[in-house]
Amino acid sequence: MHTRAVYLNGPEDLHLDTLALKAPGAGDIVVDIAHSGISTGTEKLFWSGKMPPFPGMGYPLVPGYEAAGEVVEAGPGTGFKAGDTVFVPGSNCFSEAYGLFGGAASRLVTDAGRVTRIESSLGAEGALLALAATARHAMAGLDKAVPDLIVGHGVLGRLLARLTVAAGAPAPTVWETQADRCSGAEGYEVINPEEDTRQDYRAIYDASGNPDILNDLVGRIAKGGEIVLAGFYPQALSFAFPPAFMKEARFRVAAEWTPEDLQATAALIETGALSLGGLITHNAPAEQAPKAYRTAFEDPACLKMILNWEDAA
Repeated sequence: MHTRAVYLNGPEDLHLDTLALKAPGAGDIVVDIAHSGISTGTEKLFWSGKMPPFPGMGYPLVPGYEAAGEVVEAGPGTGFKAGDTVFVPGSNCFSEAYGLFGGAASRLVTDAGRVTRIESSLGAEGALLALAATARHAMAGLDKAVPDLIVGHGVLGRLLARLTVAAGAPAPTVWETQADRCSGAEGYEVINPEEDTRQDYRAIYDASGNPDILNDLVGRIAKGGEIVLAGFYPQALSFAFPPAFMKEARFRVAAEWTPEDLQATAALIETGALSLGGLITHNAPAEQAPKAYRTAFEDPACLKMILNWEDAA
């Protein structure tokens, strides 16, 4: 089998290509991808060449870990059947490129245990499941406080805020400095940090990925408060110790989702407790991938770019 795929040959050297697929094994399924999302965090770092050393990294690679489509082939023991709609968090199924993360392709071969069944009615929004699960992972579990301040009103920040509201917790405050991203709040307030005088936040979730913001956030927490690093930071992080000492500040790093997060988040979406509406601002045919990736990374008005694979030949 072959697939059309985004082929990142090196920094800012990206095009659509035809690649050979590894043959599916007994526990694999074959999925025709309808939509894939472009991550402005990790994918931008690979595209720009600024990603620090990462396990499995190398060029050429197929990027992407946000893909949704239809099962076209599945073994009897996989738990799936042809026609099922699924979310695929990438795949290392290419004979001629690294699969990091390997989701930006028209067809994928993947271990059935990696995928999550979703409602077909989600359409392109189904590709957002990974981001929603990332937000859920940052918040869920014992000894974790929901955010009362979220930094950044991108897709991850919006999902953190929506999950907080869905949990029945008090509506969080969200900081945003870009005017294009201040709209779209659902049950919470978005303000410029210069307008905020509070210095008693219990839990601040940073979804901005800004490595220079830690000292500002330390000054905003209550004593014993927590700062959760929910973004991805290629640079070394640092902060002034005396203010953090006085506040007895706590720092927590939120990693990527687990399979349990994907399942739990899919259930929240299916019941209507969590909406993915209004998060996709741009769509492009997969054949326009080079332009789409640049738009996703350079246009501040682009909240989320989705590639459409249905007509990719």
